[in-house]
Amino acid sequence: MTEEIKEGSIVVLKKGHPCGENKWEIVRFGTICKIKCLGCDRIVIIDRVDLKKRIKKVLQ
Repeated sequence: MTEEIKEGSIVVLKKGHPCGENKWEIVRFGTICKIKCLGCDRIVIIDRVDLKKRIKKVLQ
């Protein structure tokens, strides 16, 4: 799955954001990842291991 994920990818996580959106854009992908909610533009910092566990599918 790591090959599919890169900066700029759109992913769907298992749990949605409180704003109601569950699609996220990968802003930075490394040991520490930054993802941006496509509904409210909030940026969340998460470990790569935790992110890989939470991804339901990769859209782009």
